[in-house]
Amino acid sequence: MYSNFEENKQYMDNQLQIGESFDIVNRDIQIGEKKAVFYFVDGFCKDEMMQKILQFLMGLKAEDIPARASEFNLTMPHVEVSLSTDFNDIVKNVLCGVFAIIIDGFDECILIDARTYPARGVSEPDKDKVLRGSKDGFVETIVFNTALIRRRIRSTDLRMEMLSAGKSSQTDIVLCYMDSRVDKNFLGKIRDRIRDIKVDALTLNQESLAECLYTSKWYNPFPKFKYTERPDTAAAQVLEGNIIILVDNSPSAMILPISVFDMIQEADDFYFPPITGSYLRLSRFLILILTYFITPTFLLMMQNPDWIPPAFQFIVVKEDVNVPLIWQFLILELCIDGLRLAAVNTPNMLSTPLSVMAALILGEFSVKSGWFNAEVMLYMAFVAIANYTHPSYELGYAIKFFRIINLILTALFQVWGYIAGIVIFFTAIVCNKMVSGQSYLYPLIPFRFSKLKRFLFRQRLPESRE
Repeated sequence: MYSNFEENKQYMDNQLQIGESFDIVNRDIQIGEKKAVFYFVDGFCKDEMMQKILQFLMGLKAEDIPARASEFNLTMPHVEVSLSTDFNDIVKNVLCGVFAIIIDGFDECILIDARTYPARGVSEPDKDKVLRGSKDGFVETIVFNTALIRRRIRSTDLRMEMLSAGKSSQTDIVLCYMDSRVDKNFLGKIRDRIRDIKVDALTLNQESLAECLYTSKWYNPFPKFKYTERPDTAAAQVLEGNIIILVDNSPSAMILPISVFDMIQEADDFYFPPITGSYLRLSRFLILILTYFITPTFLLMMQNPDWIPPAFQFIVVKEDVNVPLIWQFLILELCIDGLRLAAVNTPNMLSTPLSVMAALILGEFSVKSGWFNAEVMLYMAFVAIANYTHPSYELGYAIKFFRIINLILTALFQVWGYIAGIVIFFTAIVCNKMVSGQSYLYPLIPFRFSKLKRFLFRQRLPESRE
């Protein structure tokens, strides 16, 4: 900062473009016969709190004002007050909603954090619902999200480390971890990667951050991060020694590092007794495998009907096949995504009647018209519904891509194409790596029986650590 009050004011007016943006406000006041000016963003400040602070400041007399800003800071009737001499830091804080005061004769700016952001309620997320358990969820305000985790982990070992990224957006990013349980080397790598991000803005929030954190093997569709909108799930992962990344304006948390076995876990597994939770987890795992194998296997059997045992002859297509089976499967794969996209953009008041129309047209009339066979519709309906047994869209689409590859190879090369598709699928999983560099199949590779058993079966809660 400059030593002259007018120079400081002029610089701030130029940086914030006072007069051009209506929502960035400055006001000149008198504090104990000293000239002062304050800056704030309209809509980010709490009106009642600001009125009380202004009453205090404007009620001061000349003899009440100390000679230094650091002494003045001690008398401010507010909790979060800090000082700064860096103009870049002051401008950033103002744009974040902090109330900035520059007083004639002071070589430091007083920053009062009395901001508030527009926010919705912490209701249960639509995507991560549970049959039993807490019904709160993350929102777009990062302070609320950290509070939801802090409410569940009342430990001095919990760390909430604030970083930022993006030259224009300067998006707030919080690293959440348990200091005594986290891998310090991996934590240092993630911290350095975030600090080294050279982008103008994190326009897509977490996805932009994920692409900046992990740049290698982008062609492998298996997810490197797990996302959750549930604070209880995030808190459980923190206690496991993982790192949670919270990004401002995003209502979900990034969990890392994660393996393929982490992806099949859900909060419902832990809100039921161990035997019920184990059944739910194993069912989810088996259904996930079926979504990959069911349609390529059916196509292979239809190409070689003599391989079908007599007891399973009922699966053979009875009606005439007007469109080759491979084209039926590929068209339905595309149509299911089209219906999913349409459902996202359909107004709530029209979702029910349009869903009924889509079910009638695609389910009944498409079979009667000869475009699709009933057996193909049945298996694709199972795949479409079974994809929602796990909460990760990224994992569902990864399996979808490899399922399509297997369908095409099976149609072209029959059994050898079917085997090649499976080999490509498992090669992609085996060659994939977590962000930490470990195998994506850990603890299967390298083999750790105790941890693998804990991933596959829901076990009783462990005893507290000393």
